[in-house]
Amino acid sequence: MLVLVRHGQSTWNLENRFTGETDVPLTELGREEAKAAGVRLRTIPFAQGFTSVLQRAIDTMNLILEEALQPHLPVTRNPALNERNYGRLQGLNKKDVAAAYGEDQIAIWRRSYSVRPPGGESLADTAARVLPYYHSAIEPLLRENKHILIVAHGNSLRALMMFLENIGENDIPEVDLPTGIPRRYTLDTDLRLENVTYL
Repeated sequence: MLVLVRHGQSTWNLENRFTGETDVPLTELGREEAKAAGVRLRTIPFAQGFTSVLQRAIDTMNLILEEALQPHLPVTRNPALNERNYGRLQGLNKKDVAAAYGEDQIAIWRRSYSVRPPGGESLADTAARVLPYYHSAIEPLLRENKHILIVAHGNSLRALMMFLENIGENDIPEVDLPTGIPRRYTLDTDLRLENVTYL
C-alpha cells in the first residue's frame, strides 16, 4: 500500500504566493491538517516514510507520525521530492502576477505539463526527478508488500499521480491535491493500480 499526503497549509499558501522551493513553515491550520491526517492513518502499519527536504513537508510528516502513533518510523528525505521550482514567480502574489500576465497565462504556468514558468521547472521537469527516485527507492519496498508513506508537495505528488493513475498530459491540469488529506493506493503484486481513494 502507498499513501501520498500533500503537506499542510503553509504560510505562503495562506498568503496566495507562489512558493515552489522556498522553504516556508506551516500555518497553525497546516499543523492541524497534518495531525488530522495522522489520526486517519493510525490503522496502517507503515514500514518506511519518504519526504522532501523542505521544512513544511518534514513537519507535516513528523506531526502525522506522532498522531498515527508511529513516531519512530524511519523516514528518508530527498530533494527529488521537493516542490517544483517556480523560478522568478517564487514569492510573488498570484493575483498580482495574474494582473500583470493574465489569468490564462497563470493557469498555464501553474497547471500545464510542459510549460515552464520564467526561470523555473515545468511539471514534466519535476516528473523527470520524481519518477526515477520513485522507481529506484520506493518501488522495491512496495514489491515487498510494505506500506509506504510519502509526504511531499502539490506538484511533485501530481507528477507521481500521473504515473500511478495513468493521467494524461491533457488531463493533469484539472487535477489538484488538497493539503493534508491522505490519498491511498492499493497495488497488486506487479504494482498495477487496484484502487485509489482519499481517506
